[in-house]
Amino acid sequence: MQQHDVLFNLLELPCGVILKNRIAKSAMSDSLGDGSGHPTAEQSRLYQRWADGGLAVSIIGEVQPSPDFAEKPGNLVFDVNSDISRFQALAEHGSGNGALLWLQLGHAGALAYRPISNPKGPSALDLPDLQCEGMSLEEIQQLPLDFAKTAKLAQQAGFGGVQIHAAHGFLLSQFLSPLFNKRSDGYGGTIANRMKLLLQSIEAVRKAVGPDFPIAVKLNSSDQLVGGLDEDDALEVVAALDASSVDLIDISGGTYFPGAKAASDGAGRGPYFIEFAKRARTKTSKPLMLTGGFKTRAQAEDAVSSGVVDVVGLARALVLEPSLPNLWMENQMPEPSFPRFSDAPEGGITAWYTMRLTDIAADKETDEVGDLPRAIREYEVRDAKRTEIWSRHFET
Repeated sequence: MQQHDVLFNLLELPCGVILKNRIAKSAMSDSLGDGSGHPTAEQSRLYQRWADGGLAVSIIGEVQPSPDFAEKPGNLVFDVNSDISRFQALAEHGSGNGALLWLQLGHAGALAYRPISNPKGPSALDLPDLQCEGMSLEEIQQLPLDFAKTAKLAQQAGFGGVQIHAAHGFLLSQFLSPLFNKRSDGYGGTIANRMKLLLQSIEAVRKAVGPDFPIAVKLNSSDQLVGGLDEDDALEVVAALDASSVDLIDISGGTYFPGAKAASDGAGRGPYFIEFAKRARTKTSKPLMLTGGFKTRAQAEDAVSSGVVDVVGLARALVLEPSLPNLWMENQMPEPSFPRFSDAPEGGITAWYTMRLTDIAADKETDEVGDLPRAIREYEVRDAKRTEIWSRHFET
């Protein structure tokens, strides 16, 4: 067997669902919702293109169980008030060619988009660039139930699984972090207490969807912040997840808190969190997915063939080339061509990749790199329009 074949081996998850290969599109905030929390035809086309491109599973980032704590006005909101037929159309388009389409269950917490939200986290914060209220015990205990309702709706709409987001500084990640979780009750203090809400969310979702529906968790290897979640605590969470009903642990890192280092800072030239993944493998027999820093097929092959991880999570690589898995399987394009930006303004690179998603969804992508200031302007104009729609629709 040639080494590149390892990326195209089947993988059976603990719940019995089989992934057709070892390549996943990691969750991203594609910002293609219509502003009322519903999918658009463009979003359906985007995930159809990724499915046609040969990957095993795509994950839609930051799907909200309510409109109250969204990360952006382009997020999806899937609750009892949603038009389920529009979600069914998205699930159908993104599930072709043997691919699975999963929803990422999200709550932005302290990072909720202030124009449409009243940010709340595990504890009140009053920092120069970040302020939020603390959640009540009742609000905390309601969250697993809300996640469970959205997961059940996802199952009914035809999605192939869900991922619970406990990374990147959003709410469950905030609970895991001693830097942002200062609670003195059963949800704060020790790592056992700080992971309680995550474990309760898994339990509630599993109860709602039954034993045969995939549940993944996205987890930080560390927050890359002094005083935040560190690798030793993260390994304790991995050990706890090993004893849970999750089917896949997606390892990532970093946070979107103001002033935090980028995930790539100090990570070297290869996959960002591979050394943590090696440690995590000693704590769990669950399938592991690693997200961040994969730029070549050889890197992906090495990670899987070594036994360190079972699935490689790609994001920007699949924005540059939506058909990358097919090309790899056909022994073409060993690596996509990543654009290089010098003196990038803050938010410029994220805006560029986000707007390229829009071009892919319209079948209008080109090889032209374009300029970052224009991408920022287009991104901000679209967010402003969707903020107006969101505010009218949800009466925020």
